Amino acid sequence: MKIICIGRNYRDHAKELSNPVPKNPLVFMKPPSALLLENKPFYYPDFTNNLHYELEVVLKICKNGRHVQPDFSAGYYKQIGLGIDFTARDIQDRCKEKGHPWEIAKGFDHSAVVSSFYPLSDYNRSSIKFEMKKNGDSVQQGDTSDLIFKFDYLIEYVSQYFKLQMGDLIFTGTPAGVGPVKVGDHLEGYLEGKKIIDCKIK
Repeated sequence: MKIICIGRNYRDHAKELSNPVPKNPLVFMKPPSALLLENKPFYYPDFTNNLHYELEVVLKICKNGRHVQPDFSAGYYKQIGLGIDFTARDIQDRCKEKGHPWEIAKGFDHSAVVSSFYPLSDYNRSSIKFEMKKNGDSVQQGDTSDLIFKFDYLIEYVSQYFKLQMGDLIFTGTPAGVGPVKVGDHLEGYLEGKKIIDCKIK
């Protein structure tokens, strides 16, 4: 099982971090050990002092395929959920300054909080709204209609490089509003108004 992540897929998020808007999907990976499921608490790692949340819509791959063509890409995912891409921003910034890969800032243990999954057919696939609350306050509001690279295109693009396999997850990008967390914070993720992530920082 692979966790495939797409960076800077909302223009406002790229701008808030002073990053250029990409011309192609920015792809990175998290290992399976990054998964944190069933609303278990997240324990703040001791190697960072600037841990950020990033709420994203997650696609669950439902069949194997490589070099998926545009007419078939929609058939490779039938369920969606939400995920939190935890990022050690201080480590990421240091890696970027040196031109180094930044997986250690993104792929550490339990850095991929993932909700349960729900049938895509229950939603308007062209406009899915989602929201993050931190300690009861709304900090991120997203709508998949604002994606730079849409779901189907992500399937086509990623499958050029990695064989998609049943059960793989694709984090599709985060909107503006990312920010730091500290021990004691409470994060809640909502998909079309329904809370499906409940994560306490310990």
